[in-house]
Amino acid sequence: MCLAAVTQFCGTNDISKNLKICIDLINDASQKGAKMIFFPEASDFTAINNEEALSLTSSIENLQFIEEIKNSAKKNNIWVSIGVHENSHLPSRIYNSHVLITSSGTLIQPIYHKLHLFDISIQDGPQFMESSYVLKGENIIDPVETPVGKVGMMVCYDLRFPELSLELRKRGADVLTYPAAFTLKTGMAHWEVLLRARAIETQTYVIASAHIGKQNENRTSFGSAMIVDPWGTILARCPETTQPSFALAEINLDRLKNIRIGMPVLEHRRTDLFGESSK
Repeated sequence: MCLAAVTQFCGTNDISKNLKICIDLINDASQKGAKMIFFPEASDFTAINNEEALSLTSSIENLQFIEEIKNSAKKNNIWVSIGVHENSHLPSRIYNSHVLITSSGTLIQPIYHKLHLFDISIQDGPQFMESSYVLKGENIIDPVETPVGKVGMMVCYDLRFPELSLELRKRGADVLTYPAAFTLKTGMAHWEVLLRARAIETQTYVIASAHIGKQNENRTSFGSAMIVDPWGTILARCPETTQPSFALAEINLDRLKNIRIGMPVLEHRRTDLFGESSK
């Protein structure tokens, strides 16, 4: 068994402030025995508008934010999962990226770029057009071997597309990750039920970090960062506060194995009826 930490904070457009929050959480979680820590989507910054997002972003090689996180991971001997922005090949678009950093401070390649972009218009709710400044990813990244098992990488809105989580399970994932910034309205309605559903249907651990609170005049995030086991049980949840926090849970791969043996849903799938996309 291995201890994982899921984090929650109210990120802003102040990169230095966000970085300090992340480093403090790394220090605290490692002192509690965590071997891997999970941070939200866009932990580097939440921009006020598209222009600011573009101006704050650089290539992954030049991100001082990532360099400091790598140094902290190495200093504390802990793996890190974290969401950041990085430049794409288009000057008017950036990537919403999910990166993994080892306990020796190495950035794992390839980097995951968010596949499903949040273009929505909800009546009496949020209006958002992520594709106006973010370029969608084109690749599913194979799960990465970490101290908590093989980790499958996704980002926020990817949660609503079960095909992706199932594909990662088929590729060997033990843990599915959803660094997020769910809106208040959608979070209240769907966040927990979707996370538990993904855990149950794929029989994996789900670790979902989150932003919480009013990040700027245009964005308020739901929070409720949590860790869910393969049976759908919530093992840990961050408190309802905008103060930076983390919650700890043990990742027990023997329990995961026993659940899959007892109810082998992957083997029971009717791929003869569902077609190639479900094989």
